Amino acid sequence: MKKFGVWTVIAFLCLAPQLSSAEDYDGLVLEQVKQMPTGGHYSVSHFAKIRLQSSAHFESGKFFIIPSGPSFCSGATYLVFIRTIEALRERGQLRLDYSTLERLIIRDQRDGEGVWGRWNANGPGTARLFHELALGQNFDNIDQAKPGDFMKIFWSRAVGRNEHGHSTIFLGIENRPDGQYVRYWSSNVPSGYGEKCVPRSKIAYAIFSRLETPANLTRINNAPFVDTYLASLLRSRSSISEAGAKCGL
Repeated sequence: MKKFGVWTVIAFLCLAPQLSSAEDYDGLVLEQVKQMPTGGHYSVSHFAKIRLQSSAHFESGKFFIIPSGPSFCSGATYLVFIRTIEALRERGQLRLDYSTLERLIIRDQRDGEGVWGRWNANGPGTARLFHELALGQNFDNIDQAKPGDFMKIFWSRAVGRNEHGHSTIFLGIENRPDGQYVRYWSSNVPSGYGEKCVPRSKIAYAIFSRLETPANLTRINNAPFVDTYLASLLRSRSSISEAGAKCGL
């Protein structure tokens, strides 16, 4: 067997191509998107919420994701998030205790309650969760975005009450004769699961969240059950600047 000196080994490791964990996770997120169904109709009805709960069945310490319609945007992106977490666990790259896994279950949480209640809330729900648990970086410069980043779109500058927003997964920017278009995946009106392109000029503001440290999900066990800022946004108005500050921007 050929022997190598310690400096040879170090030099080899330094020269070997390495991908950052963030790049790996973005790619893994996109893998989960590709495995999601197409269509199924968009709806925010009570029935759609019940179907979402059954789509993420938790049994024997494992999530079984079987998406079905009708669906809505935050539910669609959350299913991809859970699929990503499960994929990492299956590969042996992530270990989470039962208490953390149980907190990922979709129940009838109100806005700001638990993990799903934070994700589903008005305002910067996903980005707020990422900042609170240090799951990865948040930013608002679309030129820094990569396919696989979670993206909360604000169609107007309103945040909270009277907000018009959309929870999506960023897929890229396309240059067309009439300008730049932003491509994303979500559950979209009216068809449901699928990709969509909109003019960049139509987006008033967006916050991107890049998964980097999923092991920090365990921090939810020590976090307040209710995020009071997100919980307040059903009734109160916030602002783009306040939303950014709450997400570490």
